[in-house]
Amino acid sequence: MPPMRLLRHHDLVLLGMSPRRLAAALRAGSVVKVRPGVFVRGDAWNAAKPEARSVARAQALTAVSTTPPVVSHETAAAVHGLPLYRADDRDRVHVIAATGRPGAAAGVVRHRGELPDDHVVVLEGMRVTSLLRTVADVARTTTFEQGVTITDAALRQQFVTGPGRYDFDGAEDFRQRVFEIVRRAAHGQTRARRVLDFADGRAQLPGESISRIRLHDLGFRAIQLQVAVAGPRNTAYFVDFGLEDIAALGEFDGAIKYVNGRLLDGRTSSQALDEEKQREDWIRGTTQRRFARWGWPHLRTAAHLGARLAAFGIHPLC
Repeated sequence: MPPMRLLRHHDLVLLGMSPRRLAAALRAGSVVKVRPGVFVRGDAWNAAKPEARSVARAQALTAVSTTPPVVSHETAAAVHGLPLYRADDRDRVHVIAATGRPGAAAGVVRHRGELPDDHVVVLEGMRVTSLLRTVADVARTTTFEQGVTITDAALRQQFVTGPGRYDFDGAEDFRQRVFEIVRRAAHGQTRARRVLDFADGRAQLPGESISRIRLHDLGFRAIQLQVAVAGPRNTAYFVDFGLEDIAALGEFDGAIKYVNGRLLDGRTSSQALDEEKQREDWIRGTTQRRFARWGWPHLRTAAHLGARLAAFGIHPLC
């Protein structure tokens, strides 16, 4: 996630932009104000993902602060390269401030508390809570869906070493170290425990994290992730979900993989779709299992996903 270039007033002056031209550019959207006195190009801002915008806001706050803040919670998660799912505060910067520091600032969410030195790292030129501390803070303060999505991504980032390879022992140690941090907090321990017990780094996308939550809510219990199926010519296919209690398979199908250039890897969208169909036909024929696909529209609620699965004859046992 390349950072957006922040522009200060002196940068704009060097570009020949007068106050009148700046006002016109702001109205037109060709320049976007991130914080008072800090701007970015409108085309870069519009093309950026929400996580990149969160990082830019944090960098802007750092740039104008006399004492660099410690970026935390959801904002720190974005800086660590983790996804933000339905985070309502993406337009504000979360920071941790000592109890005696002054009060609120515009566009900033201040969390009071003290930070040990080993809970702070420097990333992208900012002071940021460490990955362990970030996951601990998110797990105990956000919704279950947000906490699981971020914690899954943190575990994936650290402990997935290749297709079908996951360091279970390392992931368990990570969870225990996160909970040791959570236990020092006055609030959110039960919420965090639930998130940490459910989290699994084998979920490759936020949609897979939310899918797992919905499947669990529907009553599926024997849910396996990244199920290996022997493919042609000594290859292996990995299926997102194995619903082992009913011998079914399922996949979250984010449409982005058919348009994203990096994921297409030189193929056209139609080639990618054809290869995916051949892969699915092989999996169905080899396993003789029912197989269902779903996307974001089916994840709005558990009932939406349940209706999608029912169309393929897939129902939970309970």
